[in-house]
Parts: sequence; structure tokens; C-alpha cells
Amino acid sequence: MLFFYRPYPCWYNKNKMLSFPRQVLFIVSVLATLSGLAEGARAAGLFGMIETASADFTPFPKWTDLLKRFFIEKGQREGNCASKEFNACHYARWQKFMDTVRDSPKDQQMSEVNRFMNEAKYIVDPINWRVNDYWATPGQFFQKYGDCEDYAIAKYLTLRALGWPAEQMRVVILQDMNLKVAHAILAVRHEGRNMVLDNQIAMVIEDHRIAHYRPIYSLNEEGWWRHRAP
Repeated sequence: MLFFYRPYPCWYNKNKMLSFPRQVLFIVSVLATLSGLAEGARAAGLFGMIETASADFTPFPKWTDLLKRFFIEKGQREGNCASKEFNACHYARWQKFMDTVRDSPKDQQMSEVNRFMNEAKYIVDPINWRVNDYWATPGQFFQKYGDCEDYAIAKYLTLRALGWPAEQMRVVILQDMNLKVAHAILAVRHEGRNMVLDNQIAMVIEDHRIAHYRPIYSLNEEGWWRHRAP
């Protein structure tokens, strides 16, 4: 076996198999037909898909909202680690982990961030937040754990804090064709390769080694991309 696989899908409800939030899919399909997409289509993108870029984040309020909450979260200066609410003590623990890898080679940083975050307990949003889909900040993830996009977001913002530029990374929402469920991973462009940090896979591996993932859209702080087959 090339890598260790853990079958933890994001949306476990059978009625949601092969489905995404309808509003997002509708907006993605509409925007894909418009000529105003920022940079046009680019072949040979993530997982070999054609990518179409946009700088308009209107379809993704969950993403923009979590970034706002994250920057507010970073400003907290008081608290103790016995509290169930994220506070400065929990933030210090996160910083302590980052200090252990700050001077490590980039490959090792990716592997250690992937390993560290994957140790968190997997909890689906309906149980954790009483809603079908919630995008958590790293603080909320450390406090209450989370599901697939929460792992990906925590990895993204950890690498950003370690100095990785936004343009090298994307949170990718995709379809797991084996499990027939939606999923999310972090993709990192490093040394000409698209590396995948996945809560279902213990190792950091190249995207072309995962044949059963079909990306729908991806995003970072600078824009978002729609993906389609060549």
C-alpha cells in the first residue's frame, strides 16, 4: 500500500452523497459561464483538472467569515488552558507547536503540520455545531475538533503563520468518488508539485497519486478556482 487511508468523509448523511451546498454549486455553475472570471481557464491544474479563476468571494461567505473570526481570535490576550473556550493559552500551545518546526525544511513542515492536525478527533458538523456545514477557525478546531474542511483550514492557516505564501496553497472542496461523498483537503504547490495534506491520508503525497478525487472548487485568501475535467 502506498499510503494509509482513513475513511472519514465530510458529509456522512446518505442523502448528501454526491452533493454540495446547493447555493454554492448554483453560483459556481453560473459564474463559470460569465466572461468576468478574473484570469480565465488554465489547464493542468490540481488533479489534472482545468481551472478557472475568480477574485469575487461573493459565493463563499463561510470562507470570508472564518478569516475575519480568525483575525479577531488572534487578538485574544487572556485565558487559561482549563477553559473550554479558545483563549490566549490555547493560542500559545499552537504557537509552541509551530516553534518546533519553524526552522525545519519545507517538506518537513508540511509533514509535521499534517501529522499534528490529523491527530485531532474527527467530529461532523451536525454533532459538533448542530448545523449541516460550519467552517471553524483554528481556535475552534483546537477547542472542539472538527471535520474535513476544518483540518484543511487549520493546516492552511498554520502554514501561513509559518511564512508560506497564500498563492502556494488552497483549501480544495472535492468529491471522493470511492466513498461518494464530499471532502476537503489542503493542496500546497511546492517545488513544482501539487502536494496534498489530507485528514484521510497519513502521508503528504502528490495529487496525481490520488485517482478517486474530483475537485469542484478551491480557494485561498487571494481568490477561488472552479475545476472541471479536460
